[in-house]
Amino acid sequence: MIRFSFSLKKYFLFLFIVIFSLSPAQKKFTIVLDAGHGGSDHGANRYYSDLGTVREKDIALSIVLKIGRMLEKNKDYKIIYTRKVDEFPSLIDRTTLANRSKADLFISVHCNASTKTSPYGTETFVQGPDQNKTNLEVAKAENDVIFLDEKDRQMFASYDPKSPESLIALKIQQSKYLESSLLFGSFVEENFVKKDKRLSRGVKQQNLHVLRLNAMPSVLIETGFISNYDEAVYLASDKGQDEIAGSIYEAVLSYKKAFDRNASVSAAREPEKPEEKPLKNDFRILLMSAPVKYNSGDPALKGLNYILTIKENRLYKYYYSTTNLASVRDNNLKTAKDAGFKNAAPVSFVPNQKLGIGYYTLELAVTQQRLSSNSPMLNALKDVNRVKQDGKFYYTYGKFATLEEAVQAQKTIEEKGIKNSVIEKVLK
Repeated sequence: MIRFSFSLKKYFLFLFIVIFSLSPAQKKFTIVLDAGHGGSDHGANRYYSDLGTVREKDIALSIVLKIGRMLEKNKDYKIIYTRKVDEFPSLIDRTTLANRSKADLFISVHCNASTKTSPYGTETFVQGPDQNKTNLEVAKAENDVIFLDEKDRQMFASYDPKSPESLIALKIQQSKYLESSLLFGSFVEENFVKKDKRLSRGVKQQNLHVLRLNAMPSVLIETGFISNYDEAVYLASDKGQDEIAGSIYEAVLSYKKAFDRNASVSAAREPEKPEEKPLKNDFRILLMSAPVKYNSGDPALKGLNYILTIKENRLYKYYYSTTNLASVRDNNLKTAKDAGFKNAAPVSFVPNQKLGIGYYTLELAVTQQRLSSNSPMLNALKDVNRVKQDGKFYYTYGKFATLEEAVQAQKTIEEKGIKNSVIEKVLK
């Protein structure tokens, strides 16, 4: 979690000037306004005898529409809404809309809630890996809505925010927008304090799905606690919503001034990078060699995916990912080391190189007992070779001249239901 004190605002404004790396401003400054939740997803809600049921989805929509009406009066702005009525756009639809629109800023408006009635105040979140468990419940509350939509289940099903690959990819993707998001968030929270006399809980960094895929500066603004009666009264009132919308609107104006002031400077400072040329060879990252075979998902692989296992001289060698670009190779190496493989090293592979001596084969299984003739594996494949060595039965399949041929054969047998085979390099 990052708590952003207003005394640091000038510091981030300086960073914004120095490293802000955006292309020259578009004809219109495009802002995506996202009213959180909607439809069957009410978000935070509380019933009060004098107020009725106060729902996050209704307050967020009302504030967003007010912000939009103020911004639309200025011809320099293009405003895009993720929703303007009581409906639920999926999280992926919201971020896809923002990315396809090539938006300059994404603002998601929400309301907070707690199991206790005492917490109150505003806070603004920018995207980042979990760095403090204090705000974990806030992240869970916003991320849980991914289960409401089929698209989101498909998109986020394999996303593990704790996996090394997800965290590294997240850092790379979001780093160039982080400083800009922090700057805008500081404008928002400063206005809440100075203009509206609210308590600011700060600008914080958190891993929220609605921000994770955005290719632009993005913030999620928690406008107050519905679970606190006094704030619920304020949030449900026209006066409160007008003040909140006005503060966010003023923050947009301040941010746009900084954007206009520095876009041309950034373009001049940022040299055009030459197009990266592919290397002649492919590179895989050797994680480790071991006499033990580890299947996909084994804790020994430390959460890494895209593992190619090659058996050579009775040792299983575990290689991570493959690329012919130097920059990707170096990032893959960093990912492997960050995951815990401190001795990981890049290994060069000549594409489609035939072995001068020997061949590749697929090791299907190693068993203590001989497989029955009714074994699904033996029924699915013809010409499976069986060798007994050191009291164990080794079952292999095929002979392949190149590693690429062996990889393709491995994919083919996986489609037949034969999983966890290993490519073996036989030198004889």
